[in-house]
Amino acid sequence: MSIFLILGLLVCIESPGSSAVSRVFVLKGEDVRLDVQKPDLLKGDFHLFSWSFKSKYNVVQLFHNTEPIVSNNYTGRVELPIRNYSLRLKNLQEADSGFYTAEMIGDEKHTVAEYNVTVQERVSPPVLTVGSVSSSSDSCNLTVTCSAQDSSISSTVTCDTQTCSQEGGERSEVTTSDTSLYVYLSSGSIYCNHSDQVSWSEDMKEIEPLCHQVPGSERVSGISACLVKTVLLSVGLIIMVSAVISVHLLDRRRKHE
Repeated sequence: MSIFLILGLLVCIESPGSSAVSRVFVLKGEDVRLDVQKPDLLKGDFHLFSWSFKSKYNVVQLFHNTEPIVSNNYTGRVELPIRNYSLRLKNLQEADSGFYTAEMIGDEKHTVAEYNVTVQERVSPPVLTVGSVSSSSDSCNLTVTCSAQDSSISSTVTCDTQTCSQEGGERSEVTTSDTSLYVYLSSGSIYCNHSDQVSWSEDMKEIEPLCHQVPGSERVSGISACLVKTVLLSVGLIIMVSAVISVHLLDRRRKHE
């Protein structure tokens, strides 16, 4: 379950690996801080330091020994601490997704940070539904469907008196909206998880009550309905026979009188 705790973080930063660009995922409406990746280059003198968006829109600029100049489009949404030149962006929206670059210009021009930021909405709650249940005294089979927005996946669970197993193993699928659906078993329950890189939500059902409710409740209700019909039919026949006998006896008495 630790993977889902990680997915629940508001901001997820992937290791850049062999690439100089770091991937950052941010929950819509939250803030993010983009740090300078090559701080040693800023120890010398420079004429200009800047953060830009998509390589053509200035976010903030800082000339030597002056206060940061924030672009009009980012007024009130940007912080730039001069002590480390990290860029703090506030209240991010989908339009803020894209590449952010930090550059310094001195005797030479250097790129000191590159980020690819993706802003994502919180995932919608998934729904776990039970399609069919068949059970006997020593086994139980369930077919379940995990659904969220524009996608769904189905899975079959088989239980005996000891354990439960999932046919084909744990099921997962990436939806058209770049989120993930995941169906898995844990501690006698089946879970339907909907997640992206910054949020997750899930639905859960306990297996044991599902396995016992069908043979118990439906059989009892069927027997009860059958008994009611039988009793009503028998009472009706008794009343009809009694009425016929009563009429016949009355008729014979009148003839003898």
